[in-house]
Amino acid sequence: EGRAREAAILQAGLIPNVELKAATTEDLGVGAQAQQSVQLSQLIELGEKRTKRVQAASKTYALAGWDYEAKRLKVITETYQAFIDVLSAQKRVSMAEDMVRLAEQVGSIVSNRVEAGKVSPVENSKTDIALSLARMEIERAKRELEANRTRLAGAWGNAKPLFTSANGDLDAILPIPPFDQLTIRLSQNPELARWSAEISQRQAQIALEEAKAIPNITVSGGYLTSGTVSNSPAFIAGLSIPLPIFDKNQGNIQEARHRLSKGEEEKKAAETRVNNLLSQAYRAVSTAHAEVATLKSKILPRTQSTFDAINEGYRLGKFSLMDVLDAQRTIFDAKTRYLQAMTAYHKAVADIEQIIGERLDTVPMIKNDKGS
Repeated sequence: EGRAREAAILQAGLIPNVELKAATTEDLGVGAQAQQSVQLSQLIELGEKRTKRVQAASKTYALAGWDYEAKRLKVITETYQAFIDVLSAQKRVSMAEDMVRLAEQVGSIVSNRVEAGKVSPVENSKTDIALSLARMEIERAKRELEANRTRLAGAWGNAKPLFTSANGDLDAILPIPPFDQLTIRLSQNPELARWSAEISQRQAQIALEEAKAIPNITVSGGYLTSGTVSNSPAFIAGLSIPLPIFDKNQGNIQEARHRLSKGEEEKKAAETRVNNLLSQAYRAVSTAHAEVATLKSKILPRTQSTFDAINEGYRLGKFSLMDVLDAQRTIFDAKTRYLQAMTAYHKAVADIEQIIGERLDTVPMIKNDKGS
C-alpha cells in the first residue's frame, strides 16, 4: 500500500497533457475550398492545484506508513504470544509428567502398606485412578502443545511446525514500570500517531478542494489553411476559462470540512480507546505479577513441604490416603496456577509493548512527579 501511494504522489505531480486538435472544414457552396486547422492547447492549472494535490497525496502516504507500523507491531505481538503459549504448554507437559511420577511414588507406598496388611486393598484402586487421571492429563497437555506449536509455525507461514521445542524462560519476571511512564509513551502508538497524519491529510484535502474552486484556463494556438495554393496560412490563438457561476466546488469543500470534523472526533475516540487498553493491560500485568510473586515465595514452598510431610506421615501411618491425594491435588493446582499467572504476565507485557511501541524493559522505573 505504501508503494501504491508513492505512485499516487507521482501521478499527482504530473501536469496535464498538451492536446492536439486537427479539423477539416468543407464548405458545400459552389467553388468553395476545404480548410484545415491544426491547434495545440494546454490546460494551465491556477490556485497551486498541482502543489496541493501532491501535498494531499503525500499525507496519504504518511498514513500508509503508520498503518504498516500498526500491522508490524500486531504481527510481532501475536507471534510473541504464540511463543509464550508454546513455552507454557511445554511446561504443562513437564508438570503432568511430574504428577505421574508423583502418583507412581504414592502408588508404590500404598502397595507396600497393602502388602504389609496395614491398609485395605481398596486404597490400591484409589491410587490407580489417580495415576490414570495423571496420565490422561499428559495426553491432554501434549495435544494442547501440538496445537500451540502449529499456531506458532503459522506465524511465519509454515503449515506444520518444523521445530521440536521452544527455548525460553517463563520465570523471567521483571519489575513493572509506573503507569505514568507508560502513558507518556502513548504518542508512539501507531493508532494514535496515524490520527495526527489523518487530520493533516484532511486539512490538505480541504485546501485542495478550495483550490479547485479557482477556474483553470486553457490556451491554444495553431494554423488555419485554405484549400487553395494562393492563400497563405493564418495563425489561430485562443483562450478559454470556465465561469464559476453555478459550480464553485462548494459541495466538495463542505464534504472535506465535515470529514475533518469527523476525523477530530475519531481521534478523541481513539485516544480514549488506547488509554483504556493500556489501563486494562496494566491491571492484567500487575495482577499476574503479584500472583507470581506470592505463589513463588509463599504458596508453592508451603504446598511442597505439606505434601512431603503428609506423604511421609502416610508411610508411617499418621495420615490417611485421602490426605495424601488431597495434598497431591493441591500441589498440582498451585503449580498450574503459577504457570497460568506467568503466562498471563508475559502476554500482558506483550500487549503493553504493542500499545506503547516499545519494549517494557527499556521504560525507566522512575515515577514522574505530577506526570512531568
